[in-house]
Amino acid sequence: MKKLKKAPKSKSVRLRKDGRRKHRHWQVTVYYRDGERFARVYIDRERAERFAQRQKKSPVVKSTRILEVV
Repeated sequence: MKKLKKAPKSKSVRLRKDGRRKHRHWQVTVYYRDGERFARVYIDRERAERFAQRQKKSPVVKSTRILEVV
């Protein structure tokens, strides 16, 4: 008898099946020119984007990144 290989499950499918998660989390990471970094988590993508745009205005900020926390 041959064993059938199951297709790998994607992370998004697991996220939808998890009944505990009520909303998505977005992590904003701010990278500074001196090498330091700072991260903050939001439950609303729009607020995360606004925070990232606000931080980019500062001359000491090198870049920002928004990631969905899984």
